[in-house]
Amino acid sequence: MKGVPEFSEHRLGNGLRLLVGEARSLPMISFQIHFAAGSRYERPGITGITHLFEHMMFKGTREVGAEEFSRIIQANGGSLNAFTTTDNTSYYENLPADRLDLAARLEADRLQNLLLTQENLETEREVVRSERKLRSVNSPFGLLVEQLVALAYEQHPYRWPVIGWDSDLKSLTLDDCREYHRTHYAPNNAVVVIVGDVLADEALRSVERHFGPIPSQPPPRLTITPEKPQRGEKRALFKKVSQVAAFFAAFHVPGIAHPDLIPLQILCVILSVGRSSRFFEKFEKPGKAVEAQAEVGYPPFFSMDPGLLQLSAVASPAISVEALEKEIWEETEKLREQPLPEEEVRKAKKQARSYFLQGLQTLFSKGLLAGLFQVRAGDFRLIYPLLDRYESVTPDDVLRVARQYLRPENRTVVTLQPVSQKEHEDLGEVE
Repeated sequence: MKGVPEFSEHRLGNGLRLLVGEARSLPMISFQIHFAAGSRYERPGITGITHLFEHMMFKGTREVGAEEFSRIIQANGGSLNAFTTTDNTSYYENLPADRLDLAARLEADRLQNLLLTQENLETEREVVRSERKLRSVNSPFGLLVEQLVALAYEQHPYRWPVIGWDSDLKSLTLDDCREYHRTHYAPNNAVVVIVGDVLADEALRSVERHFGPIPSQPPPRLTITPEKPQRGEKRALFKKVSQVAAFFAAFHVPGIAHPDLIPLQILCVILSVGRSSRFFEKFEKPGKAVEAQAEVGYPPFFSMDPGLLQLSAVASPAISVEALEKEIWEETEKLREQPLPEEEVRKAKKQARSYFLQGLQTLFSKGLLAGLFQVRAGDFRLIYPLLDRYESVTPDDVLRVARQYLRPENRTVVTLQPVSQKEHEDLGEVE
Protein backbone atom coordinates (compact mmCIF):
# COMPACT_ATOMS: atom_id res chain seq x y z
CA MET A 1 0.00 0.00 0.00
CA LYS A 2 1.24 3.47 -0.86
CA GLY A 3 3.04 5.17 2.03
CA VAL A 4 3.38 2.04 4.19
CA PRO A 5 6.55 -0.10 4.19
CA GLU A 6 6.44 -3.87 3.98
CA PHE A 7 6.81 -4.98 7.58
CA SER A 8 8.73 -8.14 8.38
CA GLU A 9 7.61 -10.17 11.38
CA HIS A 10 9.84 -11.88 13.95
CA ARG A 11 9.17 -13.76 17.20
CA LEU A 12 11.50 -14.12 20.17
CA GLY A 13 11.63 -17.24 22.28
CA ASN A 14 9.79 -15.48 25.11
CA GLY A 15 6.84 -14.68 22.84
CA LEU A 16 7.67 -11.05 22.05
CA ARG A 17 6.54 -10.11 18.53
CA LEU A 18 8.70 -7.72 16.48
CA LEU A 19 7.58 -5.85 13.34
CA VAL A 20 10.23 -4.02 11.30
CA GLY A 21 9.44 -1.60 8.49
CA GLU A 22 12.40 -0.40 6.45
CA ALA A 23 11.84 3.20 5.25
CA ARG A 24 15.10 4.92 4.30
CA SER A 25 13.92 8.44 3.43
CA LEU A 26 15.39 9.99 6.62
CA PRO A 27 18.09 8.86 9.10
CA MET A 28 15.40 8.44 11.77
CA ILE A 29 13.43 5.64 13.40
CA SER A 30 10.28 5.29 15.45
CA PHE A 31 10.65 2.68 18.20
CA GLN A 32 7.30 1.59 19.62
CA ILE A 33 6.08 -1.00 22.09
CA HIS A 34 2.37 -1.79 22.20
CA PHE A 35 0.88 -3.84 25.04
CA ALA A 36 -2.43 -5.72 24.98
CA ALA A 37 -3.32 -3.72 28.07
CA GLY A 38 -6.23 -1.29 28.04
CA SER A 39 -9.37 -0.63 30.05
CA ARG A 40 -10.88 -3.62 28.22
CA TYR A 41 -8.61 -5.85 30.33
CA GLU A 42 -9.66 -4.40 33.69
CA ARG A 43 -12.46 -5.42 36.04
CA PRO A 44 -14.64 -3.58 38.56
CA GLY A 45 -12.48 -2.55 41.49
CA ILE A 46 -9.36 -1.81 39.46
CA THR A 47 -10.71 0.43 36.69
CA GLY A 48 -8.15 3.03 35.66
CA ILE A 49 -5.15 0.86 36.57
CA THR A 50 -4.02 0.63 32.93
CA HIS A 51 -3.87 4.39 32.50
CA LEU A 52 -2.20 4.70 35.90
CA PHE A 53 0.55 2.40 34.62
CA GLU A 54 1.19 4.70 31.70
CA HIS A 55 2.26 7.21 34.36
CA MET A 56 4.09 4.68 36.54
CA MET A 57 6.30 3.54 33.65
CA PHE A 58 8.12 6.89 33.79
CA LYS A 59 8.93 6.67 37.53
CA GLY A 60 12.29 4.97 37.20
CA THR A 61 14.02 1.60 37.48
CA ARG A 62 16.98 0.16 39.33
CA GLU A 63 19.16 1.49 36.50
CA VAL A 64 17.44 4.73 35.46
CA GLY A 65 16.16 7.33 37.92
CA ALA A 66 12.69 8.87 37.97
CA GLU A 67 12.04 11.05 34.90
CA GLU A 68 15.57 10.22 33.65
CA PHE A 69 14.16 8.10 30.80
CA SER A 70 12.73 11.22 29.14
CA ARG A 71 15.87 13.24 29.75
CA ILE A 72 18.11 10.61 28.11
CA ILE A 73 15.92 10.32 25.00
CA GLN A 74 15.70 14.10 24.59
CA ALA A 75 19.45 14.50 25.12
CA ASN A 76 19.97 12.10 22.23
CA GLY A 77 17.84 14.14 19.84
CA GLY A 78 14.62 12.21 20.32
CA SER A 79 11.03 12.75 21.39
CA LEU A 80 8.77 10.38 23.28
CA ASN A 81 5.31 9.87 24.68
CA ALA A 82 2.72 7.24 25.60
CA PHE A 83 -1.04 6.76 25.47
CA THR A 84 -3.70 4.43 26.84
CA THR A 85 -6.95 3.39 25.17
CA THR A 86 -9.65 0.80 25.70
CA ASP A 87 -7.56 -1.82 23.87
CA ASN A 88 -3.86 -1.00 24.20
CA THR A 89 -1.18 0.94 26.01
CA SER A 90 1.61 2.23 23.77
CA TYR A 91 5.02 3.80 24.35
CA TYR A 92 7.22 5.30 21.66
CA GLU A 93 10.45 7.13 20.95
CA ASN A 94 11.18 8.94 17.68
CA LEU A 95 14.94 9.44 17.42
CA PRO A 96 18.02 9.29 15.16
CA ALA A 97 18.52 5.90 13.55
CA ASP A 98 21.89 5.32 15.25
CA ARG A 99 20.12 5.42 18.65
CA LEU A 100 18.14 2.23 18.03
CA ASP A 101 20.04 0.28 20.67
CA LEU A 102 19.50 3.03 23.24
CA ALA A 103 15.72 2.90 22.80
CA ALA A 104 15.68 -0.90 22.99
CA ARG A 105 17.81 -0.90 26.15
CA LEU A 106 15.70 1.70 27.95
CA GLU A 107 12.36 0.09 27.05
CA ALA A 108 13.55 -3.38 28.05
CA ASP A 109 14.91 -1.99 31.32
CA ARG A 110 11.63 -0.46 32.43
CA LEU A 111 9.73 -3.54 31.29
CA GLN A 112 11.84 -5.74 33.55
CA ASN A 113 13.05 -3.46 36.34
CA LEU A 114 10.28 -0.90 36.96
CA LEU A 115 10.28 0.49 40.50
CA LEU A 116 6.80 -0.06 41.88
CA THR A 117 6.74 1.68 45.24
CA GLN A 118 4.01 2.96 47.52
CA GLU A 119 5.38 6.48 47.15
CA ASN A 120 5.19 6.34 43.36
CA LEU A 121 1.68 4.89 43.53
CA GLU A 122 0.42 7.65 45.83
CA THR A 123 1.97 10.38 43.69
CA GLU A 124 0.65 9.13 40.35
CA ARG A 125 -2.74 8.19 41.79
CA GLU A 126 -3.34 11.86 42.64
CA VAL A 127 -2.08 12.97 39.24
CA VAL A 128 -4.56 10.65 37.50
CA ARG A 129 -7.42 11.67 39.81
CA SER A 130 -6.72 15.31 38.95
CA GLU A 131 -6.64 14.39 35.27
CA ARG A 132 -10.03 12.72 35.63
CA LYS A 133 -11.38 15.85 37.31
CA LEU A 134 -10.12 18.01 34.46
CA ARG A 135 -11.08 15.82 31.49
CA SER A 136 -14.32 14.30 32.70
CA VAL A 137 -15.91 15.95 35.73
CA ASN A 138 -15.17 19.58 34.85
CA SER A 139 -15.35 19.37 31.06
CA PRO A 140 -18.54 20.44 29.25
CA PHE A 141 -19.57 16.97 28.08
CA GLY A 142 -17.21 14.49 29.76
CA LEU A 143 -19.68 13.07 32.26
CA LEU A 144 -22.40 13.04 29.62
CA VAL A 145 -20.28 10.79 27.37
CA GLU A 146 -19.40 8.57 30.35
CA GLN A 147 -23.10 8.06 31.03
CA LEU A 148 -23.82 7.41 27.36
CA VAL A 149 -21.20 4.65 27.13
CA ALA A 150 -22.15 3.14 30.51
CA LEU A 151 -25.78 3.01 29.36
CA ALA A 152 -25.00 1.59 25.92
CA TYR A 153 -22.89 -1.24 27.38
CA GLU A 154 -24.46 -3.43 30.03
CA GLN A 155 -21.91 -6.27 30.11
CA HIS A 156 -18.73 -5.50 28.16
CA PRO A 157 -15.82 -3.73 29.93
CA TYR A 158 -16.01 -0.83 27.48
CA ARG A 159 -18.73 0.43 29.82
CA TRP A 160 -16.22 2.13 32.15
CA PRO A 161 -13.94 5.01 31.07
CA VAL A 162 -10.27 4.52 30.25
CA ILE A 163 -9.30 6.86 33.06
CA GLY A 164 -11.35 4.74 35.50
CA TRP A 165 -13.83 5.49 38.24
CA ASP A 166 -12.55 7.72 41.02
CA SER A 167 -13.60 5.27 43.75
CA ASP A 168 -11.44 2.57 42.13
CA LEU A 169 -8.48 4.90 41.66
CA LYS A 170 -8.60 5.74 45.38
CA SER A 171 -8.64 2.08 46.44
CA LEU A 172 -5.95 0.61 44.14
CA THR A 173 -3.20 -1.12 46.14
CA LEU A 174 0.46 -1.76 45.45
CA ASP A 175 -0.30 -5.49 45.20
CA ASP A 176 -2.91 -4.72 42.51
CA CYS A 177 -0.25 -2.81 40.59
CA ARG A 178 2.42 -5.50 40.90
CA GLU A 179 0.08 -8.23 39.72
CA TYR A 180 -1.19 -6.16 36.80
CA HIS A 181 2.37 -5.31 35.74
CA ARG A 182 3.53 -8.93 36.02
CA THR A 183 0.82 -10.31 33.77
CA HIS A 184 0.12 -7.50 31.30
CA TYR A 185 3.62 -6.04 30.94
CA ALA A 186 5.16 -9.31 29.79
CA PRO A 187 7.06 -9.84 26.52
CA ASN A 188 4.47 -12.35 25.30
CA ASN A 189 1.81 -9.64 25.72
CA ALA A 190 3.67 -7.02 23.66
CA VAL A 191 4.45 -6.01 20.09
CA VAL A 192 7.62 -4.02 19.33
CA VAL A 193 7.49 -1.99 16.12
CA ILE A 194 10.58 -0.36 14.58
CA VAL A 195 10.11 1.67 11.41
CA GLY A 196 12.56 3.91 9.58
CA ASP A 197 16.19 3.83 8.50
CA VAL A 198 16.95 0.37 9.87
CA LEU A 199 17.77 -3.11 8.62
CA ALA A 200 15.54 -5.93 9.87
CA ASP A 201 18.53 -8.04 10.94
CA GLU A 202 20.01 -5.14 12.91
CA ALA A 203 16.67 -4.45 14.62
CA LEU A 204 16.22 -8.12 15.52
CA ARG A 205 19.71 -8.35 17.03
CA SER A 206 19.13 -5.29 19.20
CA VAL A 207 15.71 -6.40 20.40
CA GLU A 208 16.92 -9.94 21.03
CA ARG A 209 19.86 -8.65 23.05
CA HIS A 210 17.78 -6.48 25.37
CA PHE A 211 14.36 -8.15 25.46
CA GLY A 212 15.37 -11.77 24.94
CA PRO A 213 16.40 -12.46 28.57
CA ILE A 214 13.04 -11.24 29.96
CA PRO A 215 10.91 -14.28 30.84
CA SER A 216 7.41 -14.75 29.50
CA GLN A 217 4.46 -14.92 31.88
CA PRO A 218 1.26 -16.95 31.96
CA PRO A 219 -1.37 -14.97 30.06
CA PRO A 220 -3.84 -12.94 32.14
CA ARG A 221 -7.01 -14.74 33.17
CA LEU A 222 -9.68 -12.74 31.40
CA THR A 223 -13.44 -12.94 31.33
CA ILE A 224 -14.60 -10.42 28.76
CA THR A 225 -18.35 -10.77 28.43
CA PRO A 226 -19.55 -9.88 24.93
CA GLU A 227 -22.28 -7.28 24.74
CA LYS A 228 -25.68 -8.73 23.93
CA PRO A 229 -27.67 -7.25 21.02
CA GLN A 230 -29.66 -4.18 22.01
CA ARG A 231 -33.38 -4.76 21.59
CA GLY A 232 -34.79 -1.29 22.18
CA GLU A 233 -33.82 2.35 22.51
CA LYS A 234 -32.28 3.45 25.83
CA ARG A 235 -32.59 7.00 27.13
CA ALA A 236 -31.28 9.05 30.02
CA LEU A 237 -31.37 12.67 31.13
CA PHE A 238 -28.23 14.31 32.52
CA LYS A 239 -28.58 17.54 34.50
CA LYS A 240 -25.69 19.95 35.05
CA VAL A 241 -24.82 23.63 34.89
CA SER A 242 -24.39 24.42 31.22
CA GLN A 243 -24.78 27.30 28.81
CA VAL A 244 -26.17 24.97 26.14
CA ALA A 245 -28.50 22.01 25.74
CA ALA A 246 -27.22 19.00 23.82
CA PHE A 247 -27.75 15.34 23.15
CA PHE A 248 -25.33 12.49 22.51
CA ALA A 249 -26.34 9.21 20.91
CA ALA A 250 -24.61 5.89 20.28
CA PHE A 251 -25.26 2.96 17.96
CA HIS A 252 -23.55 -0.43 18.39
CA VAL A 253 -21.25 -1.29 15.46
CA PRO A 254 -18.69 -4.08 14.81
CA GLY A 255 -15.02 -4.21 15.81
CA ILE A 256 -11.87 -3.38 13.85
CA ALA A 257 -11.64 -6.51 11.69
CA HIS A 258 -15.21 -6.25 10.33
CA PRO A 259 -15.69 -5.09 6.71
CA ASP A 260 -18.63 -2.82 7.59
CA LEU A 261 -16.47 -0.28 9.42
CA ILE A 262 -15.14 1.45 6.31
CA PRO A 263 -18.66 2.01 4.87
CA LEU A 264 -19.71 3.28 8.31
CA GLN A 265 -16.79 5.72 8.28
CA ILE A 266 -17.89 6.94 4.83
CA LEU A 267 -21.41 7.38 6.21
CA CYS A 268 -20.05 9.60 9.01
CA VAL A 269 -18.04 11.66 6.52
CA ILE A 270 -21.20 12.27 4.51
CA LEU A 271 -23.06 13.38 7.61
CA SER A 272 -20.59 15.69 9.29
CA VAL A 273 -17.14 16.16 7.72
CA GLY A 274 -16.63 19.53 6.06
CA ARG A 275 -18.78 22.49 5.17
CA SER A 276 -20.61 20.60 2.44
CA SER A 277 -21.67 17.79 4.78
CA ARG A 278 -25.35 17.16 5.44
CA PHE A 279 -25.25 18.16 9.10
CA PHE A 280 -23.42 21.41 8.35
CA GLU A 281 -25.81 22.35 5.55
CA LYS A 282 -28.98 21.42 7.45
CA PHE A 283 -28.14 22.40 11.03
CA GLU A 284 -24.96 24.43 11.54
CA LYS A 285 -25.21 26.78 8.58
CA PRO A 286 -28.85 27.81 9.32
CA GLY A 287 -27.97 28.30 13.02
CA LYS A 288 -30.03 25.44 14.41
CA ALA A 289 -27.00 23.74 15.95
CA VAL A 290 -23.74 25.07 17.32
CA GLU A 291 -22.23 21.74 16.34
CA ALA A 292 -23.46 18.42 14.95
CA GLN A 293 -21.11 15.46 14.57
CA ALA A 294 -21.13 11.77 13.64
CA GLU A 295 -18.04 9.62 14.16
CA VAL A 296 -17.13 5.96 14.28
CA GLY A 297 -13.35 6.34 14.40
CA TYR A 298 -10.77 5.60 11.72
CA PRO A 299 -7.97 3.09 11.22
CA PRO A 300 -6.05 2.10 13.30
CA PHE A 301 -8.28 3.43 16.10
CA PHE A 302 -11.38 1.34 15.44
CA SER A 303 -12.14 -0.57 18.65
CA MET A 304 -11.02 -4.16 19.07
CA ASP A 305 -14.46 -5.46 20.07
CA PRO A 306 -17.80 -4.16 18.78
CA GLY A 307 -17.79 -0.42 19.44
CA LEU A 308 -20.02 2.61 19.03
CA LEU A 309 -20.87 5.06 16.31
CA GLN A 310 -21.47 8.27 18.24
CA LEU A 311 -23.64 11.13 17.09
CA SER A 312 -23.91 14.43 18.97
CA ALA A 313 -25.49 17.84 18.57
CA VAL A 314 -25.33 21.07 20.58
CA ALA A 315 -28.50 23.12 20.17
CA SER A 316 -28.37 26.83 19.46
CA PRO A 317 -30.52 29.12 21.63
CA ALA A 318 -32.95 29.46 18.72
CA ILE A 319 -34.12 25.83 18.83
CA SER A 320 -34.97 23.35 21.55
CA VAL A 321 -32.78 20.29 21.87
CA GLU A 322 -35.88 18.11 21.43
CA ALA A 323 -36.70 19.75 18.10
CA LEU A 324 -33.08 19.51 16.98
CA GLU A 325 -32.92 15.82 17.82
CA LYS A 326 -36.14 15.14 15.93
CA GLU A 327 -34.77 16.83 12.80
CA ILE A 328 -31.45 15.00 13.04
CA TRP A 329 -33.20 11.62 13.17
CA GLU A 330 -35.23 12.66 10.15
CA GLU A 331 -31.99 13.44 8.35
CA THR A 332 -30.29 10.18 9.29
CA GLU A 333 -33.42 8.26 8.30
CA LYS A 334 -32.94 9.50 4.73
CA LEU A 335 -29.73 7.46 4.58
CA ARG A 336 -31.80 4.34 5.27
CA GLU A 337 -34.41 4.98 2.58
CA GLN A 338 -32.52 4.82 -0.72
CA PRO A 339 -28.94 4.76 -2.06
CA LEU A 340 -27.07 8.05 -1.92
CA PRO A 341 -26.03 9.86 -5.10
CA GLU A 342 -22.87 8.31 -6.55
CA GLU A 343 -21.10 11.68 -6.55
CA GLU A 344 -21.73 12.26 -2.84
CA VAL A 345 -20.28 8.86 -1.96
CA ARG A 346 -17.32 9.39 -4.29
CA LYS A 347 -16.52 12.70 -2.62
CA ALA A 348 -16.74 11.17 0.87
CA LYS A 349 -14.43 8.33 -0.15
CA LYS A 350 -11.91 10.84 -1.49
CA GLN A 351 -12.05 12.78 1.79
CA ALA A 352 -11.59 9.65 3.90
CA ARG A 353 -8.71 8.32 1.77
CA SER A 354 -7.01 11.71 1.78
CA TYR A 355 -7.27 11.94 5.57
CA PHE A 356 -5.91 8.42 5.91
CA LEU A 357 -2.93 9.10 3.61
CA GLN A 358 -2.14 12.43 5.27
CA GLY A 359 -1.97 10.56 8.57
CA LEU A 360 0.76 8.30 7.17
CA GLN A 361 3.31 11.05 6.55
CA THR A 362 5.44 10.27 9.61
CA LEU A 363 7.42 7.19 10.63
CA PHE A 364 5.49 7.23 13.90
CA SER A 365 2.12 6.96 12.16
CA LYS A 366 3.32 4.15 9.89
CA GLY A 367 4.47 2.17 12.92
CA LEU A 368 1.29 2.93 14.81
CA LEU A 369 -0.82 1.59 11.98
CA ALA A 370 0.96 -1.78 11.99
CA GLY A 371 1.28 -2.06 15.77
CA LEU A 372 -2.32 -1.28 16.63
CA PHE A 373 -3.71 -3.57 13.94
CA GLN A 374 -1.55 -6.34 15.35
CA VAL A 375 -2.78 -5.75 18.91
CA ARG A 376 -6.41 -4.99 18.12
CA ALA A 377 -7.12 -7.15 15.07
CA GLY A 378 -4.49 -9.83 15.57
CA ASP A 379 -2.86 -9.28 12.17
CA PHE A 380 -0.87 -6.27 10.96
CA ARG A 381 -1.33 -7.44 7.35
CA LEU A 382 -4.88 -6.10 7.40
CA ILE A 383 -3.40 -2.63 6.83
CA TYR A 384 -2.41 -3.35 3.23
CA PRO A 385 -5.89 -3.58 1.62
CA LEU A 386 -7.24 -0.50 3.46
CA LEU A 387 -7.00 1.88 0.49
CA ASP A 388 -8.73 -0.65 -1.75
CA ARG A 389 -11.45 -1.06 0.87
CA TYR A 390 -12.12 2.69 0.76
CA GLU A 391 -12.21 2.67 -3.02
CA SER A 392 -14.61 -0.28 -3.21
CA VAL A 393 -17.38 1.29 -1.08
CA THR A 394 -20.59 1.78 -3.08
CA PRO A 395 -23.81 3.72 -2.41
CA ASP A 396 -25.49 0.36 -1.79
CA ASP A 397 -22.90 -0.40 0.92
CA VAL A 398 -23.69 2.87 2.71
CA LEU A 399 -27.42 2.17 2.44
CA ARG A 400 -26.94 -1.34 3.81
CA VAL A 401 -24.92 -0.29 6.88
CA ALA A 402 -27.27 2.62 7.57
CA ARG A 403 -30.23 0.24 7.59
CA GLN A 404 -28.41 -2.34 9.69
CA TYR A 405 -26.89 -0.14 12.39
CA LEU A 406 -28.78 3.19 12.52
CA ARG A 407 -31.94 1.51 13.75
CA PRO A 408 -33.87 3.14 16.62
CA GLU A 409 -33.74 -0.21 18.48
CA ASN A 410 -29.92 0.00 18.39
CA ARG A 411 -29.82 3.55 19.73
CA THR A 412 -28.84 4.96 23.13
CA VAL A 413 -29.45 8.67 23.84
CA VAL A 414 -28.40 10.92 26.71
CA THR A 415 -29.72 14.49 26.79
CA LEU A 416 -27.97 17.31 28.61
CA GLN A 417 -30.46 19.51 30.47
CA PRO A 418 -28.99 22.78 31.81
CA VAL A 419 -29.88 23.52 35.44
CA SER A 420 -29.11 26.25 37.96
CA GLN A 421 -26.03 26.17 40.17
CA LYS A 422 -28.22 25.41 43.19
CA GLU A 423 -29.95 22.45 41.52
CA HIS A 424 -26.59 21.23 40.28
CA GLU A 425 -25.23 21.27 43.84
CA ASP A 426 -28.39 19.68 45.27
CA LEU A 427 -27.90 16.70 42.93
CA GLY A 428 -24.63 15.84 44.69
CA GLU A 429 -20.94 15.99 43.93
CA VAL A 430 -19.48 13.85 41.13
CA GLU A 431 -15.93 12.54 41.32
